[in-house]
Amino acid sequence: PESYLAAFRALSDAGGGDLGLRTPFGKGGYHIAALSAGLATAALRAVLTGEASNAYALSRPPGHHCTTDFPNGFCLLNNIAVAIRAAQAEGLARRVAVVDWDVHHGNGTEAIFWDDPEVLTISLHQEHNYPLDTGGVEAQGGPNAPGANLNLPLPPGCGHQAYLHAMERVVLPALHRFRPEVIVVACGFDASAVDPLGRMLCTAETFRLMTRQLMQAAAALCAGRLVLVHEGGYSEVHVPFCGHAVLEELSGAPVSAPDPLAPTLEKRQPDARFDAFARDWIEAAARALGF
Repeated sequence: PESYLAAFRALSDAGGGDLGLRTPFGKGGYHIAALSAGLATAALRAVLTGEASNAYALSRPPGHHCTTDFPNGFCLLNNIAVAIRAAQAEGLARRVAVVDWDVHHGNGTEAIFWDDPEVLTISLHQEHNYPLDTGGVEAQGGPNAPGANLNLPLPPGCGHQAYLHAMERVVLPALHRFRPEVIVVACGFDASAVDPLGRMLCTAETFRLMTRQLMQAAAALCAGRLVLVHEGGYSEVHVPFCGHAVLEELSGAPVSAPDPLAPTLEKRQPDARFDAFARDWIEAAARALGF
């Protein structure tokens, strides 16, 4: 709402502050957040108009925790929501699917589209990480949009196999059922095995293969239209390799940046017993979500 934007701009011009929870900003913070939302909007517009076949918005600050008027968890504006509403207002798309694989629950995106049957929101996240009280499998949309919000909370310690199974068991079937005109990804890299704000065991290859899965889904459902928008990821040594793997997959470029942590992280993947436990967990969640 205009009231939030006005308050945000005024505090930004006055030197900065905090309007929500864990979202401090300095002088000019409003301008920087607007540029971040604008980058996501431009990326989505480029794909929907055919200027690009796919796109990655390397945007900062992130956005998926921000609700309509409450900044939260480093997020001052919900970049993806702004981009989707702009695209809808311009008549470029109507049905949009959001896949959020940030390690934290995409509570802001869920709240904004909670009762909107035209936008499917799917969040894969570590259970009870952040926010502590959101992201349960029972939260499946408002009265006008039952089933339009899907949460798949995963137990801490999940790694490569669990994430790929979650994609295959819930995310891809949900996309095929919804049949979007474009797929947007809240692309956080904080499910990385060495991230300080998560307790998952994903590798750069995990993110590469999840990107491949969504590229294949987009090719089958919406002429390949796929947009990734940067979210979390707080390991300075590992995020660049995870991001490069995604960009290699999106672009088909021969330029590679092999992950130097891969040999170590592959040895530290969960054992067969935990993988079986995680698979059963995902199966139970899939049934609760109607898959």
